[in-house]
Amino acid sequence: MITVRHLSKQFKEVKALDDVSFSVGEGEVFGYLGPNGSGKTTTIRLLLGLLKPTAGAALLWGKDAGSDPDIRRRIGVLLESDGLYPRLSAYDNLSYFARLYSVRNPEGRINSLLDFAGLSERRNDKIGTFSKGMRRKLGLVRALLHSPDLLVLDEPTSGLDPEAQKMVRDLILTLSARSGITVFLNSHDLDEVQRICGRVAILQKGRLRALDTLKRLQSASSQNGVDFLLADSSRLVEARDVLADVRGVEAVSLGDNGVRVTLGNGAGTAELVAALENRGIEIDEVRKCRRSLEEVYLDIIRQEEE
Repeated sequence: MITVRHLSKQFKEVKALDDVSFSVGEGEVFGYLGPNGSGKTTTIRLLLGLLKPTAGAALLWGKDAGSDPDIRRRIGVLLESDGLYPRLSAYDNLSYFARLYSVRNPEGRINSLLDFAGLSERRNDKIGTFSKGMRRKLGLVRALLHSPDLLVLDEPTSGLDPEAQKMVRDLILTLSARSGITVFLNSHDLDEVQRICGRVAILQKGRLRALDTLKRLQSASSQNGVDFLLADSSRLVEARDVLADVRGVEAVSLGDNGVRVTLGNGAGTAELVAALENRGIEIDEVRKCRRSLEEVYLDIIRQEEE
C-alpha cells in the first residue's frame, strides 16, 4: 500500500531525507518514529504529494498521490494543523468536507462520528471556541469522514486527555482489525506506539536507523538480559547482591518485584538460579528480558549520535 524507495529530499543546505526505503502492507498499523527534525513530517508530505522528492519515490498503491485525485480520495489525513475553519461550527466544517469528498448520507455519517467523539452537544458551536483537545478530536473525525483506506496521522493524540487518548487508540485498533484500514502513525508517544503498532521505523537526521517488528526490536536489544521475578519482594536487595557476585555478570538492577541481570561472556542462567536457591530465595519466574520501546528507541538514538 505504501512504497518508499531510496527517498531523498534536499532543502537548500539541509538534507531532510537521505536514501530512505520501506514499505507498509494493507491493514498494517505502522509507527514512524524519530526526534524533532528527523524528517518524519517531510516523509508524510512527500507521500501525500505535497512535496516533490529530490531523488527516489514515495508511492501509494504504486502511484504518485500528488498527480492522482482518485488516490487522494482514498486517504484520510490528520497533520499537525487540523485543517479546520475556526469561524464555522463543528457541523458546518464536517458538512463542507463531506461535500468535497461526495460522502453518501452525509447527515448520518456526521452525526455518527460526532457522537463517537463525544462532540454532539457542541455540533453548532464555532471551532474557535474549542479547546486544543476538542479540535484534535474533530480533526480525527474529519480524517475519517469519507471512510478512507489509508489513515495518515501526525501526532493524533497531541493535547488530548488520557480518556480521549484511549479512545483514539481503540479506534485505530478497531479500524485496522474490522475494516482493514491501513494506519501510518507518526508519534512521539512511544507508549502509544508500543500498544497499537505491529512494526516501527526509527528515523534520525534523515536516515532510517531501524525497521522491524516491535517484538524483534525489543528482543534483539535484550539478548544478554534475564529477569528474575521473586516470590518475596522484600528480598530484592539481597537477591541483587547475590547475583552481582556471580562470575560473568556485567550489571544488575532492581525492578518492581524482580531483578534484571545483564550477562557477559561465559555467564549462564543456570548459575544465577543456583546462586539464588543456595540462599533460599524463591524464584517465581525466569524470563529473557524484553525492553520497552522507549529503551530501544533511546539506545538507537544515542548510538547514532555517538
